[in-house]
Amino acid sequence: MSGAPPTFLTSPRLDVAGVRHAFFTRQGGVSSGIYASLNLGRGSRDDPAAVLENKARAAAALGLEAGSLAMAYQVHSARVHVAEQAFGDERPEGDGVATVTPGVLCGALAADCAPVLMADPAARVVCAVHAGWRGALGGVIEAGVAVMTGLGASPGRIVAAVGPCIGPQSYEVGEDFRQTFLDADPASALRFHATDSYSIAFDLPAYALDRLQRAGVEQAEWIGADTYSDPELFFSNRRALHLREPDFGRLLSAIALV
Repeated sequence: MSGAPPTFLTSPRLDVAGVRHAFFTRQGGVSSGIYASLNLGRGSRDDPAAVLENKARAAAALGLEAGSLAMAYQVHSARVHVAEQAFGDERPEGDGVATVTPGVLCGALAADCAPVLMADPAARVVCAVHAGWRGALGGVIEAGVAVMTGLGASPGRIVAAVGPCIGPQSYEVGEDFRQTFLDADPASALRFHATDSYSIAFDLPAYALDRLQRAGVEQAEWIGADTYSDPELFFSNRRALHLREPDFGRLLSAIALV
């Protein structure tokens, strides 16, 4: 299995000594069809052998071993785990992984949800969080910061980036969705806006940045990539639904200490 290596985006915020990170695109893997080509979703109906090879390619792109990845079985929760070593085939339920162990690649999968990568380079702590709307509203980002703080990090030193996710112009929602947010978090009203079609849209990346700020993380950014609007680079759950495709691939965002 040859071909071009995986491609990924990075954030200047996380370009710090002793840390490697990547927001992988869908390019540079071995999957085919609707999963072409760097699908990391074990929960998809892709060929498991292809997903395994894609996992090895992604780790290698960051100079790490194929078995270095630690990811949770994502359930849209606010649970964040500490990985003392790579998880292997075990995936504890949750939506974030933090570590102080060099060489452990903390990963989060997404296909419109917001992946959030965080690092405190001074304390040598990193974390990857999967923040869909449920997880973000439920506090998974703050949970990630809290777990990092328990490992010696300081929110004021943490640098963070929100990776490729559905953008504010692509995420049309209904009034029930908006009301769910307003009931639980009135400040979220700032993240809803009208679209050209007079419907309501939600700014997920801005909301993720809001939650980071509330947790004390001031040094954060969205890298500006909209998964829905760029089918060449990104998988998208919503786009797959609109195209009536039977399934969709998952993108990996990952961070490690080296």
